[in-house]
Amino acid sequence: MNESFAAGRAEDPGTYMAENLRQWETWTPLKAASAHYALDGFRRGGVRLRQLEIDEVGDVAGRSLLHLQSHVGVHTLSWARLGARVTGADFSAEGTATARSLARDVAPDARFVCANVYDLPDRLDETFDLVYTSHGVLGWLPDLEKWAQVVARFTAPGGRFYLFEAHPTAWLFDQRTDSRELRVRYGYFSSGEPLRWRYRSPLSVPGTETDGWEFSWGHGMGTLVNALLGAGLTIEFLHEWPFVGWPMFPFLEEREDGWWHLPDGVPSVPLSLSLMARKPLPPGAQAAVNGGPLTQS
Repeated sequence: MNESFAAGRAEDPGTYMAENLRQWETWTPLKAASAHYALDGFRRGGVRLRQLEIDEVGDVAGRSLLHLQSHVGVHTLSWARLGARVTGADFSAEGTATARSLARDVAPDARFVCANVYDLPDRLDETFDLVYTSHGVLGWLPDLEKWAQVVARFTAPGGRFYLFEAHPTAWLFDQRTDSRELRVRYGYFSSGEPLRWRYRSPLSVPGTETDGWEFSWGHGMGTLVNALLGAGLTIEFLHEWPFVGWPMFPFLEEREDGWWHLPDGVPSVPLSLSLMARKPLPPGAQAAVNGGPLTQS
């Protein structure tokens, strides 16, 4: 155990984030080499987005898109294959390097920036038709109000923000048991201090596994929605779903729709959510977004 992270000792959030980054620099090459990521297959074609996400976002052809916390760029470049002009941003240098390597084969015009999401306004000076982020991203961030300000900063007037993420309720349950019961283990309301997890990558190449500590923060639904509203965005929809994009619990079952579901007999609870928000136009203004002019009513 790293004694600087001993239980009960308070640290600045930046300290925890720096430790997460140190671990991601180790994990990312191992994950990128894994069969789960199958990057060589992705180079040959296809998209790795779920059809639900594509349907909810709609046509992106010709639109500018910023993907926050883009990791190795597979989802970013999937949007590029659907016609978007994409920029990805991630705090991991290893992830950014992998994304740039993929882009050379998939979408040479794609751009990837290595930056902590909170520091991105110091690295980019533009806005986008669509800001996107998804699947296990918010828990790495200690401050959703600050995050939402970054989202709003990069969303063009009249543009949209789309999130697909695990539901706050799903994070209440014990994820480290094979029991087919949903056992509440964690609190819903955050104290500001992160949870500490002992991590062993399930996606690394056999024989090269690495142990590490990761730190994550829980955020309630009200915190998420109010952060976006406080940043000046309007919520267009918030959908809750009884499935999630990865085996969040060991007993989840992957079904023909490609999502991971609770087994029959287990009470249904929301496991993920999708949210669309829009940045209002100034009164009387027009903006060419989403393929055509949009007038603020």
